[in-house]
Amino acid sequence: MALFGNAHAIDPASAAQDFARLLGQGEQVHAAYLLIRDTILFTDRRLILIDKQGITGKKVEYHSVPYRSITHFAVETAGTFDLDAELKIWVSGTQLPITKTFTKGVDIYEVQAILTQFVAR
Repeated sequence: MALFGNAHAIDPASAAQDFARLLGQGEQVHAAYLLIRDTILFTDRRLILIDKQGITGKKVEYHSVPYRSITHFAVETAGTFDLDAELKIWVSGTQLPITKTFTKGVDIYEVQAILTQFVAR
């Protein structure tokens, strides 16, 4: 399903090793998702969006969103004909949400629970 641009879950421990240079001291990855070349990390401190750019993917943008700056979020579950779920996150100071699409195999309720755990602190 990665060819269709939908995210799927990856092992958080493996993601923590792959992106160790991005993590602060003691920061833990609780969940991670791969979207073709891009990655989404949910840590205990923030949401990290890793966006590989260009044809070669050598240029990479690391977008860090502290949970305290998330004003609200929405999840849309997969349906019978629409096989993917969607996550929308609104960050303070921006009008448009960050939108990510997940395959039907991803438990979107788990994604919502992770956000609830950290945003509602």
